[in-house]
Amino acid sequence: MSNEKAGYNRFLLLVAGLGGLLYGVDVGIIAGALPYLEATSGLNAGQLSIVVAAVLLGSVISTLFAGALADWIGRKPLMALSGLLFVCSIPVIALSHGYESLVFGRLLQGVSAGLIGVVVPLYLAECLAATSRGKGTGIFQWLLTLGIVTAAVVGMYFSFRVEEVARLGDAAKLFAFKDTAWRSIFWVSLPPGILFVIGSFMVSESPRWLFRRGQRDAAYAALVRSRTDEQAAVELAEMETTAAAEKAQTSSGAQVRESLLRRKYVIPFVLACIILACNQATGVNSIIGFNTNILLQSGLSDVQAHWGYVLFTIVNFLMTIGGVLLVDRKGRKFLLSVGSAGIIVSLICTGMLFRRTESLRVDSRDGVQAMADASQKVTLLYDTKAANDLLAASGDAGKAIGSRPTSLVVIYSYGDFRAATKVARSDDQGAQPIEITRESCVPVNKVVAFFSNPFSNLEAARTAPLKIDAALITPVPSTHNGWLVAISLFVFMAFFAVGPGVCVWLALSELMPTRIRSNGMSIALLINQAVSTGIAAMFLPTVGKYGYSTMFFGFAACTVLYFITAAVFLPETKGKTLEEIEAHFEGAGR
Repeated sequence: MSNEKAGYNRFLLLVAGLGGLLYGVDVGIIAGALPYLEATSGLNAGQLSIVVAAVLLGSVISTLFAGALADWIGRKPLMALSGLLFVCSIPVIALSHGYESLVFGRLLQGVSAGLIGVVVPLYLAECLAATSRGKGTGIFQWLLTLGIVTAAVVGMYFSFRVEEVARLGDAAKLFAFKDTAWRSIFWVSLPPGILFVIGSFMVSESPRWLFRRGQRDAAYAALVRSRTDEQAAVELAEMETTAAAEKAQTSSGAQVRESLLRRKYVIPFVLACIILACNQATGVNSIIGFNTNILLQSGLSDVQAHWGYVLFTIVNFLMTIGGVLLVDRKGRKFLLSVGSAGIIVSLICTGMLFRRTESLRVDSRDGVQAMADASQKVTLLYDTKAANDLLAASGDAGKAIGSRPTSLVVIYSYGDFRAATKVARSDDQGAQPIEITRESCVPVNKVVAFFSNPFSNLEAARTAPLKIDAALITPVPSTHNGWLVAISLFVFMAFFAVGPGVCVWLALSELMPTRIRSNGMSIALLINQAVSTGIAAMFLPTVGKYGYSTMFFGFAACTVLYFITAAVFLPETKGKTLEEIEAHFEGAGR
C-alpha cells in the first residue's frame, strides 16, 4: 500500500478517534463542573439531576433516529452535523444564566453524543478494510476514555484555582470564581469539537452508502482512496453480490415477516437487549457523572475529590487498553463474566462504606419546618452553628454526632410535588444559603406537571403550605473513609473497563443476526440510553432521601442479573464468523 493511502487511513482513524474523544468529553465533563454549578446556579437537586441527565436524554432521542439519518443524508454529513451540534452546545451552556438554557445546551450535547455513538462506528465498519476494523474500534473506545480523562484533568486544574481563591477568605470572590470555573470547564472542551467538524469534511463518504445510492463510480473512488486497486475491485464485486442476494431474499415480504419470529432471531435479540440494559444498570454513567460529588460526600476535600476523579478516569483509560488486548485472547463471555463479578463486589463494598455513616443520620424535620416564614419559604445557611442548633433539638441521636462536621439534605413538598435540596456541608466556608421555595418545587405549567406527577393537582400545589418531609443530617466521614470509597470505585472502574466497557458493543454487533442487525441494534441502544437517562434523573433525589448506600446496593443487585446472563446464557463468540454464531442460535431453537 502506498504512503498516500496509509496516510489517509491514519487520518481516517484520527477523525474517528476525535469522535470518540468528543463522546468521552460529553460523558465526563459534567463531573468536574457539577460541584461549582451546584454551588452557584441556585438549582435544586432535582433540577441538577435533569441537567446531568439531559445529555443522556438527548442521546436517547438521537440514537432513535441516527440510523435513519445516516441512511438519508449519508455518514459523512451526519458526522459533521454531530460535531456542529457539539460546538453549538458549548456557548449555549457556558453563557447560560438559567435552568432552561442549561438543559437545552446539555440536550444538544446529548444529541451530538448519540449521533456520534452510532455514526462513527458505522462509518468505520463500512470504510476500513477488514484487517483494520478491530484497530479502528479500539482507537474509538480508547480515545473515548481519553476524553473522560481530559475532562477530569480540566476539572482538577480548576479545583486548584478554587482552593487558592478560598484561602483568601472572601466568600463573594469565591462564589464568583466558582461561577467562572464551571463555565470555563465547558469552554475548554470546544477545540476538539471544531477539529472533528473540520476532519469530517475532509474524509470520503462511506463507499457502502454511495453504492446503495446507485453511485457505483463514487463508491469505487472512495475505496481506492484507502485500498489498492485490486482490493477495491474485489470489495466492489462483493457489494454487488450482496445487493443481488438481498434483492432475491426480499422478493416475498410474507416470508421475511414470518422468519423474524423464529427463535434464531428472538433469542439473540433478547440477550442483546438484556446485556445493554444491564450495562447501564451497573450505574456506570451516573458514577462517572456524579463522581466528584460522591467523593466529596465520602469524606474527601474538594481538591482530593478532583484528584480522586482524575485517578478514576486514568484507571478507566488504562484498563480499556488491557481489555482491548485481552478480548480476542480470553473471549467476550469470560471478560463479561469476570467484569460483572468484580463490579458486584466493588459496589457492595462502596455501599457498606457509606452505610457506616448514613446509619447515624438524624432527621431534623421539625426544626427546619419551624423556620418556614409566612410565604412558606425557608432560607438556611447551614454552618456549624446551624448544625449544632438542629442537632441539639434532635435529642441524644443528634448530640452523638454534634461534634463532627455534618451534611444536610432537605426533602420537602408543596401539595403533590416533592423536591430535595442540594447537599450542604457545615464545614464549607464558601457555602450559600439553602433556599426552599415554591418555585424550586412546583412546575411552571401543566405539561411539566404531568411529566413530574401525572396524578397531581397543580392548582392546589400553588397555594399548598410547605411541608418538610425530611431534613437528614449525616456526619461527614473521615478522609480515610473517603479514600477507601475512592479505591472501591477504582476497582469498580477497572472491572467495568476490562469487561463490559470493551465487550458490550462488540457482543452486541456479533449477537445480532444479519437480517435484523440495524433495527435490532437501534432498539437495544435505545434501551441502553433510556436506562442510563432514568438512573441519572433519579440519582440525586434518591441519594438525598435514602443515601448513597441504597443506590450502590441497587446497582449491585442489577449487576447480579448481568453476571447470570453473561456466565450462563451468553455464548462465546470469540473466533467465530457471524454465520457460525447465527447457526448456534438456529441449533438452540430446534
